[in-house]
Amino acid sequence: MRHTNPSRRGFLHAASILPIAAVRGTAANSAVTVGLVGCGNRGTYLGQTLTEHTQARLTSLCDLYPDQIAKARQKIGRSEFAVFGELEKMLASPVDAVLIATPVFLHPEHFEAAVKAGKHVYLEKPAAPDVEGCMRIEKAAAAAARDRDLGFGFQRRHGAVYTAGYQFLRSGKIGAIGMASVRFVKSEGAGRSKTQGPPKTLDEKIKNWYLWRALCGDQIVENNCHLIDVMNWFVGSRPESAIGDGGRKPGKDGDVRDYNNVIYQYPRNVKGSLWGTTLAPRNHRDVREEFFGEAGWLETSELGWRYRLEGKEAAEVKSPRNISIDSVVAFVNRIQSGRAENTIARGVESSLTAILGRLAMDLRRPVSWGEMLASNGWPA
Repeated sequence: MRHTNPSRRGFLHAASILPIAAVRGTAANSAVTVGLVGCGNRGTYLGQTLTEHTQARLTSLCDLYPDQIAKARQKIGRSEFAVFGELEKMLASPVDAVLIATPVFLHPEHFEAAVKAGKHVYLEKPAAPDVEGCMRIEKAAAAAARDRDLGFGFQRRHGAVYTAGYQFLRSGKIGAIGMASVRFVKSEGAGRSKTQGPPKTLDEKIKNWYLWRALCGDQIVENNCHLIDVMNWFVGSRPESAIGDGGRKPGKDGDVRDYNNVIYQYPRNVKGSLWGTTLAPRNHRDVREEFFGEAGWLETSELGWRYRLEGKEAAEVKSPRNISIDSVVAFVNRIQSGRAENTIARGVESSLTAILGRLAMDLRRPVSWGEMLASNGWPA
């Protein structure tokens, strides 16, 4: 799905960054200025986090809908923002960085534009709903200036509990991983708009993007990709193939699955199991990753991490704060210190891993990584 009307390109989320001079020198007297593209729930939360936990300045808000901008202003607690209804105009303004929290199907176009404008970019996950969009993002990132910080909102990569759990895994105490098991169980939520059929206009697509696979990528891509990213990270590679099944309850709007089960085959005969569902009762949430080694077990989650070894040694560590704070703070710190990273390739790989699982569920048979890439016309 491609959107090409420049006046409709969108909502940008705000993250803060330093002017070029400050990036190359010290950040003592300069603040990174950030524009937020997409003032929905997630984008507004990122704007709040940036404002409350970093020295960056959120200076601009961009969204197609004025009421969304008004809500964001109220939640962030400030009113003195430059306001934009078009992405191009925000990118032409003097912001150092952008937080992009627009609907998934718009990510490739918005990311390409932000990179071309020379901005640092924090792009919400996943990369795109399809292989073509993922490759567009990876290509744009590869052509970006090396001093631009480019990354995804895979916040577990920066959460203190996850980095500590990963270092413990690397210590070798649980031995070589033979099995990884991740689960994302949550209630569906309420208050979402509905549509009787596939959306046709841009307005319908934006307001109902989470209901349709072509716009969001399906539950496994839009939601479960967080845990897939952790699984790839801790196992140390992407999978070679996948097999799975899933479905949805009848009588619901959209075509996004309610539940999915996928088994990934990793190198060295490591298995990865994913279970995701939104069929849990209201307010129920069970989101975690488990890794089983020859000599022990490790579990990670947003709430903390714990382990148990064969010799009965065990420990549990609670998370000091919401890991999204860690992710946004890390983004600003990298810009301020001039230590930019470009981690788009690994985020694209995790998004493609989710797409591999989706295709395996669609075909109901084993699907290789190469077949998944070729399914959208990309070489293996």
